[in-house]
Amino acid sequence: MKQNIVKTRLKNSQPVLGVLSNSSDPTVAELCGFSGLDFYMIDGEHSPITTAQVQDIVRACELSGITPLARVRGNDPKLVLQFLDAGVMGIMMPAISTVAEAEALVQAVKYPPLGARGFAPVRANEYLLGGMNQGEYVNFANEQILILPQIEDKEAIDNLDDLLTVEGIDGFVIGPRDLAMSMGYYDGPGHDEVKRTIAGVVEKIRKAGLIAGTTAATGDQARALIDRGVLFCLNSFAGLLKSAASDFMKGRA
Repeated sequence: MKQNIVKTRLKNSQPVLGVLSNSSDPTVAELCGFSGLDFYMIDGEHSPITTAQVQDIVRACELSGITPLARVRGNDPKLVLQFLDAGVMGIMMPAISTVAEAEALVQAVKYPPLGARGFAPVRANEYLLGGMNQGEYVNFANEQILILPQIEDKEAIDNLDDLLTVEGIDGFVIGPRDLAMSMGYYDGPGHDEVKRTIAGVVEKIRKAGLIAGTTAATGDQARALIDRGVLFCLNSFAGLLKSAASDFMKGRA
């Protein structure tokens, strides 16, 4: 396991930009890395990606210099373990709404004494054939793995003050579309009430000394979010491709 460059940047209050991808093709991750993005988020929720495919995607990330992260489809410690053992360096967990769920996530990600993650000689620790012994790796992994629950519903908003006190959480990523639907706006997050709610959540997260993250469809949107203190900005792979294709097609107009 190498140093988590994304977590280091965030701890230094430096923004990071990356992509959430539902592609199972490692070449996509490799291209994103060589394109200069900070992180590649494997979408294990809205995709058929299997844990068997995660290792090759992570290898492509490591080769091209992009930090591999993952959104895991459920708060199941054994599933989280498989993503981490493959070499993923951070977990974004969807639909965390209660303190108990957040604490369970920390327990799944962290090794003892900070959590309950199981240990084995796997590729994340170079099969114990690298330069660290077990104790050194356990301490290093606990420091380097990024934990980012997602705020996606009204229950999470109601419980936010308590969620912000959970030990081991690095920050929270707001999911605007699901949050908007939870608030009764089924056509999307463009409503003023949703925008005000998100702004209030960002402010609370920042005041708690944690990382605030959310989606950005364009570079200009990412810059505006960063100016407001959002340090973790992610686009989708489909969104990036659509933007690039639309820009390219202007040449035919």
